[in-house]
Amino acid sequence: MQSNLFGKPSRLSIALGVFVVSTLAMSVLPMPSHATEEPDFQVVRELGDIQVRQYAAYAVAEVVVAGPASEAGNQAFPILAGYIFGKNKGERKFAMTAPVTQAAVPVKLEMTAPVTQTVAPGGFLVQFVLPKGVTVANAPEPLDSRVRLREVPPSQVAVIRFSGFWSASNYDEHLAKLQAALRTADLAWAGEPVYSRYNAPFTPWFMRRNEIWLRLAAQP
Repeated sequence: MQSNLFGKPSRLSIALGVFVVSTLAMSVLPMPSHATEEPDFQVVRELGDIQVRQYAAYAVAEVVVAGPASEAGNQAFPILAGYIFGKNKGERKFAMTAPVTQAAVPVKLEMTAPVTQTVAPGGFLVQFVLPKGVTVANAPEPLDSRVRLREVPPSQVAVIRFSGFWSASNYDEHLAKLQAALRTADLAWAGEPVYSRYNAPFTPWFMRRNEIWLRLAAQP
């Protein structure tokens, strides 16, 4: 049986995950753990459970897949993982980072070199964040033509965080809360919501970190 990479895993993947985590924990206890690398950001405002974050620029590897939303992560993972695990010119390997982001398309992308403004034909845009220090200029060229490299410019985003497996109802509930909070604060947003995932597939639902991001529009 296969597990849904970002949704509810199979019993086999849960059992395997528990075994791996238990084994690793016994082997590394008393060594301190290291957090998964994320893009740099600062929290500039809080609206109850909502954070407004200022992100620095970072690079991503991205691919457009057909979906639906519940399967977009599964469809994109082998393509993007292939790139960061060495399917590139020079066979360079990268460490996994977080989050893995997903947004519906068509999406109007920022005009950044060497990628110009693009509208995708439909589906879902899934991105892997590349490690700090890796840019579009120095990243190796993908061997898979479906993978694109892009520099995400500095941006301010509103973020709501929640746990649980993927479900449309869970996503819609928290997106509605995020949008309501922004309307109350008189903050406008632009573009599609971005669904961000931070955990391995065997992570229990109550320990999962999911986020929805809305990019804030420039204030007049």
